[in-house]
Amino acid sequence: MRYRLMFLSGLALGYVLGTRAGRERYEQLKKSARRLSENPAVRNTAETAAQQGRQYAGKAYHAVSDKLGDRVPDSVTQRVRSLRERNSSAPADDWGTSTT
Repeated sequence: MRYRLMFLSGLALGYVLGTRAGRERYEQLKKSARRLSENPAVRNTAETAAQQGRQYAGKAYHAVSDKLGDRVPDSVTQRVRSLRERNSSAPADDWGTSTT
């Protein structure tokens, strides 16, 4: 309950401060965020982080599957296989993730 109250207080404070800043400040922040996201250094860093995330996820998948082995029910195994096959056949977006 305490955390929920803190969250709601922060949400209310953010709303009040945001409404006082007005539309002009919002547009300024939006423009700055867009400029930052178009920066080549930021884009390269984001792509590197995404690649490392995919690499670590693959390693984690193999580590977990090695430890679990045959202890997973067949229904779960079949569901995971069907999801992986469906995702591998879907076209990928710029980040290398499935678009479906």
